[in-house]
Amino acid sequence: MTARVIRNADLVRVPWKNGGGTTAEVAAFPEGSTFETFGWRISMADVASNGPFSAFPGIDRTLIVVEGDGIELDVEGIVYPLDAANPKLSFSGDDITTGRLLSGPIRDLNVMTRRGPFRHRTRFVESGVALLSEDTSAAFIVALDGPFDVTFDSTIHSLDVLDTLMLDATQDLIPLSGTGRAILIEIAPDDPESLDHDSPTSS
Repeated sequence: MTARVIRNADLVRVPWKNGGGTTAEVAAFPEGSTFETFGWRISMADVASNGPFSAFPGIDRTLIVVEGDGIELDVEGIVYPLDAANPKLSFSGDDITTGRLLSGPIRDLNVMTRRGPFRHRTRFVESGVALLSEDTSAAFIVALDGPFDVTFDSTIHSLDVLDTLMLDATQDLIPLSGTGRAILIEIAPDDPESLDHDSPTSS
């Protein structure tokens, strides 16, 4: 089993697909893939102004506000406010989506998977233990509110805020210790019969 820490300070920022902001890739598969060819992609985006989001046909997305007061996402005419109390929304990259900042810039975590080959799950975790789902092929833990220690394969990996730990799939319990919450991301093979890609959800 292997694990690798990806430091937030080391991320390289590049323009959004539509040129309206910047994004920093945390990890993507295949390695070196583009916006048009990735199977899955995890990134951090800085949003400093209102405007449209890039279209990603055939992609399922989850956006989580990790810094700032929040944003309203208009997804096909339905408005979803995201803030510290309700920071997450999953929606289709096919949908026409625009953002309106609630009060100043934000930073968000984006998880995107290409429909067909992959799907993803995200959840918030705290100190204790985490168990990955049996079908998980890759997993990531992102420190959200404060420093986090993750024990994996008898090694303690220390994360500062917004650092990411990339994990091999395992069915071992993963001990977690931190002062706040972290975000657990799981990538798995897609099962089209079990998914509904049409309706955004914040749960």
